[in-house]
Amino acid sequence: MTDVYKPLDPIALKLGPLEIHWYGVIIALGIFVAIFLSMKEAEKRGIDEDTIIDMALWTIPIAFVGARLYYVIFELGYYLENPSQIIAIWNGGIAIYGGLIAGGLTVYWFTKKRNISLWLMLDILAPHVLLAQAIGRWGNFINQEAHGSEVTRGFLENLMLPEFIINQMEINGLYYHPTFLYESLWSLIGFVVIILLRHREHLLLQGEVALSYAMWYSFGRFFIEGLRTDSLYIPGTPIRVSQLLSAIIFIGALIIWIYRRRDYPKKPYYTDGIKVQKKK
Repeated sequence: MTDVYKPLDPIALKLGPLEIHWYGVIIALGIFVAIFLSMKEAEKRGIDEDTIIDMALWTIPIAFVGARLYYVIFELGYYLENPSQIIAIWNGGIAIYGGLIAGGLTVYWFTKKRNISLWLMLDILAPHVLLAQAIGRWGNFINQEAHGSEVTRGFLENLMLPEFIINQMEINGLYYHPTFLYESLWSLIGFVVIILLRHREHLLLQGEVALSYAMWYSFGRFFIEGLRTDSLYIPGTPIRVSQLLSAIIFIGALIIWIYRRRDYPKKPYYTDGIKVQKKK
């Protein structure tokens, strides 16, 4: 007989009536890491660290609103019947693509206002956003959401997963694909690859770090989304919204990459103008 494991408590801390959820803690950790690393990279590119903080103060709340609004729109029937749940983001239900769209538009507005190169800013932010996504997916793990279809315990054991992940993937006596983990690892690998390539001399033009992020994430997300059981669909169709959007983003980013490489005069490389840190 299979042992019944108690899932991890989604509440990290209780302060009287206030409950702090692990989901929020993990999302906040990812954001903090992304901001910190972006500040350090921006300083190398001659952009004041305070500029990143100022931008984050605008971008983060707007991105959260966009992420939630995106999710609510595609689950509108449920939220019309349960309007009190619209603001309950601590239970999950924020869509990364919604956040990226809203956040990206905010970054566009901010860079225009501050007269900063949009491509340069996106290059600074992109790999760190990917790392934040890798961290944030563990919030889904705690909530036992964003998982895939049913599998056997043996399947999960053959993946050489730690026991705590296998146990958390048991929901109501059944085991599921840990798609949160697939995406987290895909994002983490992408972060490492892009970081290793970003500072190589005469390799990536300005803008191609961000385009690399867009193609890497959308490629992986397209296939991982196909395993999930909680996908958002275009109403009345079997088309998964995130798969369609992933395909559009990948193809669009590739076309932009090719077009910009053919453009003259040639765009500057990302490494052009990086401050050299003198050894003391």
